[in-house]
Amino acid sequence: MTVPEPSFSAPAQIVTCHGLLFDMDGTIIDSTEAVIKNWHKIANEIGVDPEVILATSHGRRSIDVLQIYEPKLANWEYVSHLEGLIPKEFGADAVEIPGARALLENLEDKSIPWCIVTSGTRPLVTGWLDVLKLAHPKNLVVAESVKDGKPDPACYELGRSKLELAHSDPSIIVFEDAPAGVRSGKAAGFKVVALNTTHSIRQLQESGADWIVRDMESVTLKAWDKTTGEAQIEIRDALV
Repeated sequence: MTVPEPSFSAPAQIVTCHGLLFDMDGTIIDSTEAVIKNWHKIANEIGVDPEVILATSHGRRSIDVLQIYEPKLANWEYVSHLEGLIPKEFGADAVEIPGARALLENLEDKSIPWCIVTSGTRPLVTGWLDVLKLAHPKNLVVAESVKDGKPDPACYELGRSKLELAHSDPSIIVFEDAPAGVRSGKAAGFKVVALNTTHSIRQLQESGADWIVRDMESVTLKAWDKTTGEAQIEIRDALV
């Protein structure tokens, strides 16, 4: 029996929101090769099969992964130093996700509330933004910001708080690529657009994503009303 190809052909839909929250890796940039090389380096140092680590590490904080495989290294001083080296050592191995640069620059130019909410540390995130010359948000939620990482909703709840929106019950759109991140955004009560960049469609569906798209080229800012604080986001060619 032939399995049909996924159809990314849903009609364009306009979604109104007051703020946008973005995961980093797999959503804004693709640093898969850099991450693989980094975990291979660490795995060799601690004597663990790198494929075992890589099977469970994506979308999770390094400190949580190290807590499993080498607890004595699971501290912020080590993790921040380690991740700060990644853009410097493996900068050539990362690229932007198609459409991400244009969307973020548009949001920043119009002062629309947005925030990066990532499982990476601050040195890692700012390092990648600098290397790839991408827009820096006014606010970041990083691995060090919360006690529990994704899929716990605390990081996305903090992201909403950092936007300082005037609405008592703001509408938020989360952009994610990993099932743990999708679950985190949904648990926080937000709509989630999942990018089919690093995980299977089935995994994204099972995690509860509201829309699944190939990449950020399916997402466009259509309008921004500064008076009401409402943005209109068009989502095109989502999975049917």
